[in-house]
Amino acid sequence: MSRSGFAILVGRPNVGKSTLTNALVGQPVAITSSRPQTTRHTIRGVLNRGDDQLILVDTPGIHRPRTLLGRRLNDLVLTTMSEVDVVVLCLPADQKIGPGDTFIAERLLELRRQKLVVAVTKSDVVSRDMIASRLMEASRFADSMGLQVSDFVPVSGAEGDNVDELAHVLASLLPEGPRLFGDEITDQPERVVVAELIRESALERLRDELPHSVAVDIDEMGMREGRRPDDPLMDIYAVIYVERSSQKPIVLGRRGEQLKAIGAQARAKIEALLGTRVYLDLHVKIAKDWQNSPGQLRRLGF
Repeated sequence: MSRSGFAILVGRPNVGKSTLTNALVGQPVAITSSRPQTTRHTIRGVLNRGDDQLILVDTPGIHRPRTLLGRRLNDLVLTTMSEVDVVVLCLPADQKIGPGDTFIAERLLELRRQKLVVAVTKSDVVSRDMIASRLMEASRFADSMGLQVSDFVPVSGAEGDNVDELAHVLASLLPEGPRLFGDEITDQPERVVVAELIRESALERLRDELPHSVAVDIDEMGMREGRRPDDPLMDIYAVIYVERSSQKPIVLGRRGEQLKAIGAQARAKIEALLGTRVYLDLHVKIAKDWQNSPGQLRRLGF
């Protein structure tokens, strides 16, 4: 009998959830960055293993919110946790367990039917002895919190270490049932994924200058008419939003060079995803204090 269901990856910001989601699916469906709070949507990736189908839900990191956006992201994660079959608590091997992990564990205690797996992530950046130490620490932490854990798995999404073992563990905990999706690797609309790829490129280029102030909206997206069938071209018109007028020149760069670099990087990722040439038109606009504006958040899809 086949198994099918949803597994959610939860944890503090920047513990490797998106990298692990991409590694499990085998292709990028969630944007990754060394900056915390990169993920702003619950991105679903679909993994087919024989007759079994695992739908992975990557989520924003749970954190103490300072903005309306932060509160909404936390609420999104907590709501989604109650709707899945398996919860994967991600604890990074290169960091000690802290108050943020305790806060998440307290939320996990409220769940009733969900199975729980602890993934000790980023195992590639520490020694084997440290991995063993972190696994024991995770076990003691779970016991102290009263959590019932089905399995503990050390894993590296960046290097692929033990990713298949984690996939096997998760699939074995799913309920019996037919597949819920076809052969697609994500259920996210193309526009959402494209906007996320543009934002990822912006984050990579801007480093630590504007990690949380950038949002991306797709104005128009479609295949250009009148092209030969053997030479298709997709037109994408997008806007990068920042919160203050002083931030706009940072995204533009001198003579627009930064924006051009962001566009070139994003275009390459989008073309790889969609399998077609892309014309990407980027502009920068100011949406004042958008992270605290209900109207702006609604327009940007939050």
